[in-house]
Amino acid sequence: MKTDSQLQQDVQAELQWEPAVDATHIGVEVTDGIVTLAGHVNSYAKKWDAESAAQRVAGVKGLAVEMEVRLPGTSQRVDADIARSADNVLAWSSFIPKDSVKVMVEKGWVTLTGKVRWDFERRGAASSIRQLLGVTGVSDQISIEQAASSTVVKADIEAALKRRARNDAELISVHVRGADVTLSGTVHSWAERDLASHAAWSAPGVNNVVDNLTVTF
Repeated sequence: MKTDSQLQQDVQAELQWEPAVDATHIGVEVTDGIVTLAGHVNSYAKKWDAESAAQRVAGVKGLAVEMEVRLPGTSQRVDADIARSADNVLAWSSFIPKDSVKVMVEKGWVTLTGKVRWDFERRGAASSIRQLLGVTGVSDQISIEQAASSTVVKADIEAALKRRARNDAELISVHVRGADVTLSGTVHSWAERDLASHAAWSAPGVNNVVDNLTVTF
């Protein structure tokens, strides 16, 4: 098991290695395996990428984010401009149903609402907005409208886990109630945990995933 000092060094190295991240003003602290990222970045996309990079490091038990998004003058935009850009991006996205997602912007923070058929559409909408100039944060409140049999959803998720997370599939328990899925048990890395969560979200009709998985090393 890594010490906090080793984990801190690994997270710092991962941030430096990731080309999408500018780690110049990002500080890393680790206590009992919990990583805290502090400091500031100049775009929301870089903040997101920094969070993702830290979670990839083996041994990370949890992540606390205290980073600020400080937009340089050239990146600052009024909310109306951001809203128009976001609406255009969603309208031009071939995988997002027309007029299914609504946009609200307040001080650069974008809130997405509406209903889509699949989780990949929901994730795609949020991902496309994260990259826009002037955005300081994204709140994804999009729901999934398609309903499916709980038995079918459970079987689909368990089959997907066996395909994707072979090492940990037998240690993961799947409970389905309506459109809600709860994952419990243990996995051996954040990557396996992400695979399990993605498998659950990929099942038709899933509107919420509660991740109670524990990462053990």
